[in-house]
Amino acid sequence: MRKARLVLDKDYVISSIDRRIYGSFVEHLGRCVYNGIYEPGHPAADEEGFRKDVIQLVQGLDVPIVRYPGGNFVSGFYWEDSIGPVERRPKRLDLAWKTTEPNAVGLHEFASWAKKAHTDVMYAINLGTRGPSDAQRVVEYANHKGGSALSDWRIQNGAKDPFNIKLWCLGNEMDGPWQTGQKTAYEYGRVANEAAKMMKWTDPSIEVVACGSSGFNMPTFGEWEYTMLDACYDNVDYVSLHRYYGNPHNDTPDFLASTMDLDAFIRTVASICDTVKGKKHSKKQVNLSLDEWNVWYHSNQQDQELYKREPWGTALPLLEDVYNFEDALLVGLMLITILKNADRVKVACMAQLVNVIAPIMTRPGGGAWKQTIYWPLQQASRFGRGVSLLPQITSEKAGTKHYEDVPFVDAAATMDADGSVTIFAVNRDLIDGAELACDLRSFGDFKQVTHTVLHHDDMKAVNTEAAPDAVKPVDVPIDLKDGMVILPAASWNVIRLIK
Repeated sequence: MRKARLVLDKDYVISSIDRRIYGSFVEHLGRCVYNGIYEPGHPAADEEGFRKDVIQLVQGLDVPIVRYPGGNFVSGFYWEDSIGPVERRPKRLDLAWKTTEPNAVGLHEFASWAKKAHTDVMYAINLGTRGPSDAQRVVEYANHKGGSALSDWRIQNGAKDPFNIKLWCLGNEMDGPWQTGQKTAYEYGRVANEAAKMMKWTDPSIEVVACGSSGFNMPTFGEWEYTMLDACYDNVDYVSLHRYYGNPHNDTPDFLASTMDLDAFIRTVASICDTVKGKKHSKKQVNLSLDEWNVWYHSNQQDQELYKREPWGTALPLLEDVYNFEDALLVGLMLITILKNADRVKVACMAQLVNVIAPIMTRPGGGAWKQTIYWPLQQASRFGRGVSLLPQITSEKAGTKHYEDVPFVDAAATMDADGSVTIFAVNRDLIDGAELACDLRSFGDFKQVTHTVLHHDDMKAVNTEAAPDAVKPVDVPIDLKDGMVILPAASWNVIRLIK
């Protein structure tokens, strides 16, 4: 057994938890929308064509916000194409994903779906091929009560009440050469500043997210954040971060150490935000939106073959990663990292929600099931509320190919309003279990203690439509009288201490 120790005190608080850190993402990409959330004619489809079985699984995740409609897609998207009578909407070539967009689902339909799924919309605007005036127009269309041409147009299209979208993305990954309308940091910062200003003049209640670097390894990383923020700091509320990890060389210990990189990424961007704050002598703090994060690598080769076979197709099965057990462990570690940075990360969106690098998979005309990564997000979203506590963790460590001093045990802890505590812990050791000694010195007695474990002997085990529960959490006996919790080798653990 490995030895580890966790010390918690209810007065040692990192920050209150913004529930939007458990968000997700729906992009017009692959089968996320068409043959994903939307499949008219399916036995489970409702009157609008949305799959009720998928909605039920989304409700089970309790995602508070969903980013929409992109992603790379949004940089060439005209929101006006997606409103009005469906039969009059144009089909457009989507240059981002080399497919054809039918626009059968648009702003009105997605707002309706979001209500059914018990979530809010985080809407992304096109700052690639469009500009500040177009950004202002969609805010007026969506959020203004009535009495203007654009708000009356919404009413004419069937939505008497405003959509009241409160969080807006100012474009997507604008530093990327793959992006339609790529910009320099200064070009983007100026456009984002003017767009944010006009959008907030239209609706002062909204918040906006500026594009950070699309990756930690971009050659302009750091310089991009500083230059962009120098141009728009006063008018933006968050900076976006995007981070994906993979295990293409089957080095599981190195793969599970990836959150060392994520933590450094978060802390570095926060420090740049504070540098600009200091330069401007500002009292305002710009926080972070990790609005794309996940494991992504399984589908890369198959997607290239698909593009060759079906150029400009609609709803192609792109980015359909089939997630295994080790992927779920990394997702759990990423959630732990997000919670330990809750003072700066206020929004986070697992990319994406259905079929496309997603926790939920569907078969056209068939079933819907939970991938392995569904479980850590679901449990964190359900139980990781209130405040994030500052954990003092002592654990044995080891090096991997790319990381030094990686702790075998990593953990985060939260305390809800009623004083109940949840500990999320991962044992990275693939062979040995770990004895986690828990020192909960200031909490007093708990009425109930539960321990749930996600573990599988096969790191490559997956869930399928035929075997949807191959990898799922199970309750295990626990007795905390001596303060000791056993974490099985290679496991995601949720310990609930209920007042």
